[in-house]
Amino acid sequence: MTRVLVLNCGSSSLKYRLFDGADTVAKGLVERIGESGGDAADHLTALQRIMAETDLDGLSAVGHRVVHGGPEFTAATVIDDGVVERIEALIPLAPLHQPAALSGIAVARKLLPAVPQVAVFDTAFHATIPPEGYTWAIDADLAERWQIRRYGFHGTSHAYVARRTAEVLGRPPAETNVITLHLGNGASACAVEGGRSVATSMGLSPLDGLVMGTRSGAIDPTVIFHLHRVAGLPLDEIETSLTRHGGLLGLTGENDLRAVLSRRAHGDAKATLAFDVYTRRIREYVGSYLAVLGRVDAITFTAGVGENSAVVRAASLAGLEPLGIAVDPERNEAAAAIISPDGTRTAVCVVPTDEELEIADQSRAALGLSRP
Repeated sequence: MTRVLVLNCGSSSLKYRLFDGADTVAKGLVERIGESGGDAADHLTALQRIMAETDLDGLSAVGHRVVHGGPEFTAATVIDDGVVERIEALIPLAPLHQPAALSGIAVARKLLPAVPQVAVFDTAFHATIPPEGYTWAIDADLAERWQIRRYGFHGTSHAYVARRTAEVLGRPPAETNVITLHLGNGASACAVEGGRSVATSMGLSPLDGLVMGTRSGAIDPTVIFHLHRVAGLPLDEIETSLTRHGGLLGLTGENDLRAVLSRRAHGDAKATLAFDVYTRRIREYVGSYLAVLGRVDAITFTAGVGENSAVVRAASLAGLEPLGIAVDPERNEAAAAIISPDGTRTAVCVVPTDEELEIADQSRAALGLSRP
């Protein structure tokens, strides 16, 4: 049996994709769960609807996307009652995402009790980051007690894209060093050395690092203290501002980069500044990961912005020609698999991500199965 149902459960949504081997045989999205006029009253009803509309005979696994695995979960894990309890214990690290994943796990275990369930963690790929890469210079006892460290996210995407990049280059993944740039509404960078994550831009939560649609990315922590003590803002309001009203939205009023690019093309000053901030931050992380890796075989753009915006790709690597990094304008506009000129030291690639397929494959691997 090779069929795997992948579930990505949000607080008011349930996205699903059914694989037979590598082929997608069904997919869909149930939205506005629990809302007036929504598609379903709760996640149980949503999954019942999916099961009624989809042939799930012969399932070998249900793979669940779980955002946070904490320090404990370093690989995809077969779910039992004990695993559920350990995932629940991580809710403080991801209070917005973890409960939704747990809802999906609960209803799938109830409705498909004979099918193995597997948790695939966004953080797991980054478990190979060395201590000097995930440790912050704060009180060590506090950090240990409250599990404070860099975890990183988008792990399934970075893992998939790094491996596919090696295939594009015709190299074994274990001998390929890649900087992967997952640029969507959420965005993160990752340094991958021989197939293993050794650095990434997101931290304890998905807020750190690159500028995103609504998230600020990295800022001086004193900004939070200043807004609380001097501006008098409560901490929950500051958190909301940085996570939901920051990033491109905070700079321009637009969280969609396409709208920002349109305004920039018409000379809008705020959009121009936002674009420059956005792409400079990417360039800064590329530079730091060049130092971490030493030898970089490829820099790869992926996800919605990375795969579709030639102007972002060009601007993000502008000025790096002395380091052997360049973008060919025609290849870039065509979004070719390799968009760098022939003969450059570091290839620049565009590789579409497929997080759901990666979850399906990791679910099979956790059960000792292989994709045909």
